[in-house]
Amino acid sequence: MVQQIIKETYPAKHEITAPERGIYFLNSIIKTEKLEFSYFSADDAVARLVLNGLDLEIEKGTFVAIIGHNGSGKTTIAKHFNAILLPGGGRVFVDGMDTLDEELIIEIRRRVGMVFQNPDNQIVATVVEEDVAFAPENLGYPSDEIRQRVDEALKIVGMYEFREHAPHLLSGGQKQRIAIAGVLAMRPMCIVFDEPTAMLDPRGRESIIRIMRDLRDNHGVTIILITHHMDEAVDADRLIVMSDGDILMDGVPREVFRDIDTLRVTGLDIPETALLLHELNDDGFDLPLDALSVDECADAIYAAMRGFYGIN
Repeated sequence: MVQQIIKETYPAKHEITAPERGIYFLNSIIKTEKLEFSYFSADDAVARLVLNGLDLEIEKGTFVAIIGHNGSGKTTIAKHFNAILLPGGGRVFVDGMDTLDEELIIEIRRRVGMVFQNPDNQIVATVVEEDVAFAPENLGYPSDEIRQRVDEALKIVGMYEFREHAPHLLSGGQKQRIAIAGVLAMRPMCIVFDEPTAMLDPRGRESIIRIMRDLRDNHGVTIILITHHMDEAVDADRLIVMSDGDILMDGVPREVFRDIDTLRVTGLDIPETALLLHELNDDGFDLPLDALSVDECADAIYAAMRGFYGIN
């Protein structure tokens, strides 16, 4: 049912086309060139450099997870992807459009939607369905299409029955689902999720990750996930580890999570499966560290035990 709703909400081909202005990158939805950004605060005598000449390219239709300790710059860079923040140095391109070009901001935000960690920062209306309809209304879509987008988005996140409720009366997890529905109703080419499952229970987390995978797999929507949950990052096509405003590691999750010593230095949690395999290897086993799912980990340990006891 969920997959059918997604297929109706996200057609195989997006209606949005590349603009005449700007540089068009055939395979990239987002590209940064020597990106720099600094924050000023009352406690800082000088600006604090958060992003340090960062080069990054994200291909269309991929699922990219970005992890890092607090203050690593992962949320700061994510806010550059739809021009919430603008470069202090260097450039950011979204589907070929330079975010420093003020005339392209609306088009950039049509293509890249964002779900924030705190849903209260994203909810703007006093009725759930009105909040989800806010972005499509501002984009000028007809009323009947807005109604369809709102209903389908709310069904995807399991909040359709709350469509006439007041958001401020909902729980934190329910508010987050409403915020996600508001972005889904926009049908962007790329969605940036800034720790969207932080307020959800394990079942709710899995449902959101499943939706992300389906949007990528069947409709070519680019997913960028900022997360502290290492098990969520395992599902990505690509994993980027940030530290002190720069990219420390970048690769397939199975390869990145093999380097447990580097991840420990950054203060990041290790997937429980990878940690278990690593500790067993320290005790003399020879297990593959890239068996990250629970089933893969169990199979690897089972095979090793059969070999240890000489069972054919």
